Amino acid sequence: MSNGKSLTRRTAIRNLGVLGAGAAMGSGFPALKASAAPAKSDVLAVIGDRWHSYDYLRTAFTRTLVKEGGASVTFVPAPSDFGAETLAGHKLLLMLCDGLAFPGGYTTTYPFMDPEKVKIVSEPPLPALDETAVNWLAPAQGQAIREFVEKGGSAWFFHNANYISGGSADFRHVEGALFTGHTDFRPYKMKIVNADHPITRGVKDFVVTEEQHYLIYDKDPKTVLIRSVNEEGRKYSTPAHGDQGATCEACWAYDYGKGRVCYMAPGHTIPSLWNPEYIKLQRNALRWLLRQA
Repeated sequence: MSNGKSLTRRTAIRNLGVLGAGAAMGSGFPALKASAAPAKSDVLAVIGDRWHSYDYLRTAFTRTLVKEGGASVTFVPAPSDFGAETLAGHKLLLMLCDGLAFPGGYTTTYPFMDPEKVKIVSEPPLPALDETAVNWLAPAQGQAIREFVEKGGSAWFFHNANYISGGSADFRHVEGALFTGHTDFRPYKMKIVNADHPITRGVKDFVVTEEQHYLIYDKDPKTVLIRSVNEEGRKYSTPAHGDQGATCEACWAYDYGKGRVCYMAPGHTIPSLWNPEYIKLQRNALRWLLRQA
């Protein structure tokens, strides 16, 4: 009564690099339309994926951006059908999603049920699931994001959005990094390395407990505002990228064409997103990205 081999989250991300920039894009995965969204909200927030619930992200950002930040936000669950026309009605694109879709279905949503520990029983037996991950962000969407920011819009990327860079050169050029992996859940410090930027002004170092993400940063090191630090000195390494140490770039901001870009690493849980110092950081970033500061 097997339902097929389960795909772990890390396997899915590792397979993303194998798919390449164009192999899986435009795969026919049904898109959720964003065209009906209000055209003049400040922020278009494309959020959620298999491992990051749309519900908790909408809840978290509704508090920090809408209720406390005063911004109007249109929340759209990923994958979404958006492009240049949709983006043109907003000032800021926010993304917290990994760019992966599973049109063949999947066994579980990590980490709530481990199929190796919980036997899945079905009568009659389920057919095998094809848990192949595909990139849902089409090349035209990557280009639309790049042009949106180049022409004066802003982009705010969170947490796992740099997964998308493995399948979109335009997206990587805007977002500025390539995901290489992450640790298990553990505490790490967000250590401010540039306290003079409007985004970090008045914000103190803070600690969150979640995956510590690692990446290759493409842009000027001077644009890095915060680094994640495992204070126990526990390092992270992968066969592909070797030893990446106990610290990594975790927040940056820069001008891009006529627009602005910001990235922030924490985002896997509401407790992370609602850390009091992180809320300050998000408020500052919202003002900077909307050119209110």
